[in-house]
Amino acid sequence: MTALWIAHVAVTDPEAYGRYARAAGPAIAAHGGVFLTRGGRHVQLEGTERARNVVARFPSLEAAEACYRSAEYQAALAHAIGAAERDLVIVEEAAP
Repeated sequence: MTALWIAHVAVTDPEAYGRYARAAGPAIAAHGGVFLTRGGRHVQLEGTERARNVVARFPSLEAAEACYRSAEYQAALAHAIGAAERDLVIVEEAAP
C-alpha cells in the first residue's frame, strides 16, 4: 500500500530551509516519493496553523520511513534543524 508523508512547517530561517528543500527533493525522489503539494493554499480547521504544508506519496510506508532515515535525507534535514518548526507523519493510504 502507498503511504503519505505529511509535513506541517513554519519556516523561521528561509535561507537555511531553502538549502534543506533543495537537498531533500532528490532524496525523496530517490526513494520513490512524489510531491502532491508543497505549500499550496489551505484552510486550517483545527490545531496549530503552519504556513507550509507538504504531502508526498511513497510506494509504501517502509519506503517513506527508509527515505527519512537515509543518509541523504538526514544530510538535508540538518539544514532544517533550527530553521523551522515541523511536524512530520507518515500515514499508510487506505486500500481503494
